[in-house]
Amino acid sequence: MFEALYADPARLREFLAAMSGISRGAAFAIAEKFPWRDYATFVDVGTAQGDTAAQIALAHPHVTGTGFDLAEVGPIFDEYVARLGLSGRLQFQAGSFFEVSLPKADVVIMGHILHDWNLETKRMLISKAYDAVPSGGAFIVYESIIDDDRSRNAFGLMMSLNMLIETPGGFDYTGADCQSWMRDAGFRETRVEHLTGPDSMVVGIK
Repeated sequence: MFEALYADPARLREFLAAMSGISRGAAFAIAEKFPWRDYATFVDVGTAQGDTAAQIALAHPHVTGTGFDLAEVGPIFDEYVARLGLSGRLQFQAGSFFEVSLPKADVVIMGHILHDWNLETKRMLISKAYDAVPSGGAFIVYESIIDDDRSRNAFGLMMSLNMLIETPGGFDYTGADCQSWMRDAGFRETRVEHLTGPDSMVVGIK
């Protein structure tokens, strides 16, 4: 699915803009609620246009960031951050998280990424995030995290069904699920924090 999408520049531009719209509320909340005063650098994995990175940078002038995505996304990212006057603080790094290590940073962010993949790949990506941050560094996962008793976040449950239909092995998951995977990867502290609407973030501290 992603190979076909990224091969069509017009469709890719529309998709990346849509991802900004889907993530905007969560991006504002992450910029507000996460203790960015304690960190200086971040990498946004699967950055799309770079809107989450941009909202964090706009809210916290001391922070610099990297948007990590496939090479086709680079010109769209650069154009977007330049329009916001952030070219000096946000850079793009091309790569596939299946093929290379993640860029090093104090904080690694994955928004609407893990639910695209099966459990083995989820664990692999969490492990790569662990390797990318220093001791005391943080990993932020955000999407429609399902409540632990699977009875309240209907949107998250429907999104999981959508992933099962659209992808070979993707599914959404509970906060407890994600915290367990993070701890298995080595993160010493984990927590779940609501962001906005159906979206929450799971934070792991190395």
